[in-house]
Amino acid sequence: MSDIISHYVERAVKGFMTRREFIGRLGALGVAAASANSLLASAARAEGPKKGGLIRSGLQGGASTDSLDPALAASSVANNVLTAYGDLLVEVSPQGEIVPRLAETVEASADAKTWTFKIRRGVEFHNGKTLKPEDVLKTMQRHSNEDSQSGALGIMRGIESMKADGGYFSVTLETPNADLPYLMADYHLVVQPEGGMDAPAAGIGTGPYTVEVNEPGARHAFKKFANYWDTDRGHAEEIEILVLNDDTARTAALQSGQVHFINRVSPKIANLLGRAPGLRIESISGRGHYCFLMHCDTAPFASNDLRMALKLAVDRQEMVDKVLRGYGSVGNDMPINAAYPLFSGDIEQRSYDPDQARHYYQKSGHDGPVVLKVSDNAFPGAVDAAALFQQSAAKAGIPLQIERVPSDGYWSEVWNKDPFCASYWGGRPVQDQMFSTAYKSDADWNDTRFKREDFDALLLQAKGELDTAKRTALYHEMGLMVRDEGGAIIPMFNDFIDGVSEQIGGWENDPGGGMMYDGALVKTWLL
Repeated sequence: MSDIISHYVERAVKGFMTRREFIGRLGALGVAAASANSLLASAARAEGPKKGGLIRSGLQGGASTDSLDPALAASSVANNVLTAYGDLLVEVSPQGEIVPRLAETVEASADAKTWTFKIRRGVEFHNGKTLKPEDVLKTMQRHSNEDSQSGALGIMRGIESMKADGGYFSVTLETPNADLPYLMADYHLVVQPEGGMDAPAAGIGTGPYTVEVNEPGARHAFKKFANYWDTDRGHAEEIEILVLNDDTARTAALQSGQVHFINRVSPKIANLLGRAPGLRIESISGRGHYCFLMHCDTAPFASNDLRMALKLAVDRQEMVDKVLRGYGSVGNDMPINAAYPLFSGDIEQRSYDPDQARHYYQKSGHDGPVVLKVSDNAFPGAVDAAALFQQSAAKAGIPLQIERVPSDGYWSEVWNKDPFCASYWGGRPVQDQMFSTAYKSDADWNDTRFKREDFDALLLQAKGELDTAKRTALYHEMGLMVRDEGGAIIPMFNDFIDGVSEQIGGWENDPGGGMMYDGALVKTWLL
């Protein structure tokens, strides 16, 4: 690195130069913006985090019905709350690798059927109790219970037995599964004292922050836990989440300095916001997708002809162009894309075909409007996307009726309850987890009511298949089944777009999801 570039890097890291000025100076020296950002990020990490202060975020995806119970987390705000007060056994890094957290090590039997986690010693819960393997066991037992309503219930099925023995927690599966550690990284599986059996919504965990204010749908505030075990997290003394579901209010809060970062920046204003003084846009592509979900077991969507008609009635490219504004790509009515390690790229891309859509609509025998419920809270640009869908469907002779519903309560009263609504998924690190969470017949979050014994059999077979080529072929077959017979219309895979103040250091984008895969509040610091 030349002396002049080193000088600029040092000034930017110490806060004497904004990121915008830094990129401009290096641009004049012929350094690309992406390379300049990489240099600055590496230098900031090497400089080390600064401690103290208050970091405040403004997030969409919260409601008055939210709970501190990890089992019930279903949106961005709830996920960020979990990251603040809780820890998982393991996590998935931005590079897709398993990272130890409350489990120091993870070991598998030769057949990948039994997995053993060595539980970290000396970790303290916020109530003063010491973490024990029994707490992990009871946490997993609670999420395996049908009455828990846990979003992780689908991935917990298939476990033959679990036990806590000495300093270890172990899982024995009904069939081998090479991806078991990825399943244990599911964000619902925050370890709680006694597994949260008696008080699941107490907000007690081993995380970097203790819950000080819990006002669902409005505000969540936290203070640094003095006895937190990991010095690499929890740099600010206090953190706060303001629930700002309205796009305009959220953007204004960032521009005025009321918050340090916001999630779900609308693609139509992203470039403009990124040019505002003291701010930057952080975006990354990944496994996230926006969708319209139909219940396969509910009239009129029980007819696959009607489902196919609606899939063919979406102009995907128009939606990507006008809603995502280049921050995303075309979807193919299956939740898997090239961001997954065992993706098959030879599945034909579905495209807008009004003539075929009309054919299947008439074949379905349905008469009258098809009602789609949508809210701004479903995903950025959801209302605009629904309007485009309505227009393209009309050209196929399909009367799509849009019913706009309130944002508050959308995830508890509409999603996973109404037979046709807008939604989004952040995706999962591996196919097994995505399919087990949302498409397995008995999954609690099977939000399309896609219930197929042959699909479940393939999923079970894929779990135990250790040959990569054969496993890829199984996922290919499952993807086709979901694409052609499922209830998910997936017109686009979205980039995750966040707005960030130049006062924030330590930011690292994660393809797992926005807000550094919901870890920004606990991993960043004030410059």
